[in-house]
Amino acid sequence: MKLVYADNNATTRVDDEVLEEMLPYFKEYYGNPSSIHTFGRQVAGKMDQARERVATILGADTSEIVFTSCGTESNNYAIHCSLEAHPDKKHVITTKVEHPAVLNVCKYFGKNGYEVTELDVDKGGMLDLDELRDSIKDNTAIVSIMHANNETGVIFPIEEIGKIVKEKGALFHCDAVQAIGKIPINLKHSYIDLLSMSGHKLHAPKGVGVLFIRKGVRIDPLIIGGHQEDNRRSGTENVPYIIGLGKACELAEGYVKAEQTEVRCLRDKLEKGIKDQLTHVVINGENSDRLPNTSSVSFEYVEGEATLLLLDMAGIATSSGSACTTGSAEPSHVLQAMGVPPVTSRGTIRFSLSKYNTEEDVDYILEKLVPIIKRLQSLSPLFEDSQ
Repeated sequence: MKLVYADNNATTRVDDEVLEEMLPYFKEYYGNPSSIHTFGRQVAGKMDQARERVATILGADTSEIVFTSCGTESNNYAIHCSLEAHPDKKHVITTKVEHPAVLNVCKYFGKNGYEVTELDVDKGGMLDLDELRDSIKDNTAIVSIMHANNETGVIFPIEEIGKIVKEKGALFHCDAVQAIGKIPINLKHSYIDLLSMSGHKLHAPKGVGVLFIRKGVRIDPLIIGGHQEDNRRSGTENVPYIIGLGKACELAEGYVKAEQTEVRCLRDKLEKGIKDQLTHVVINGENSDRLPNTSSVSFEYVEGEATLLLLDMAGIATSSGSACTTGSAEPSHVLQAMGVPPVTSRGTIRFSLSKYNTEEDVDYILEKLVPIIKRLQSLSPLFEDSQ
């Protein structure tokens, strides 16, 4: 049976070159980078290289890069510690379509004395910038808005958003976990104060991330202890994984163009095949600017979980949305915010491709998917009534 992995927004395969660069730092070069002896200096030098590679893909300075354990930690660090650093400001703004790693942090503060504004999106998954502008107050501490949505791939106009936020005097945090390596980003001339990224979304291992902190931004540390990361994130660094992330960033910087062309072509071929061969299909955010690898497809009159299981039995790995909410009985909060009705949202499947996918993979997905959907739709009395 052919196996096809089409769930790259959940996690990605570690690149062979990334793994190769990491391996010596598990066994041969195992010193603590904080140690001043040869073993420590060997490791510290390689970590400096990794920091430079991350800074390069972001268009940042190496002093602005703080290594963390994951995107979730970076998001918590950005929001939590910005609020601690500005105790006189009790208002937070985010959107209704954020990843739970942002949305649930904001909800936590909403239960603990803060006012939280969740911005709406339209049917295409886009923000109303006038609503954002009108929502920012004198006591707004931070605005946290993602770069690209993990379920639909819809890309927000981050530079326009950042300009509005800075004109109003608030901090701007961007969860860019899904965007890095897929679309170009340059923080040098950006309005972003804080930016989160995660290694396992761009072919580095799980368990390593980054928080970009712009020079001059006042933010307290989340983890307190030693002097690591210039006193901004205590704890002995996860050296092999940081080195892997650095290599993945170097590779991704040269692959963004292919994401925009080759991977986009595969995504478009998949969507065209689905629309040509099936009825009662909705591509969520189809007319909005989207990540080149992501397709959120709602199949009306079917249950997404049944589709996932049957695809899995055929060797195809996909998801119904965020990996952090899979298994929940609740419909996707992203699709709810976009006004997608339950009869449609319940049948949603997210396909997310990568540089490792091929045209043969797409052909195989279509070969197996189309009869599965037709069969499931035929079992629904509502589908019969719609004909």
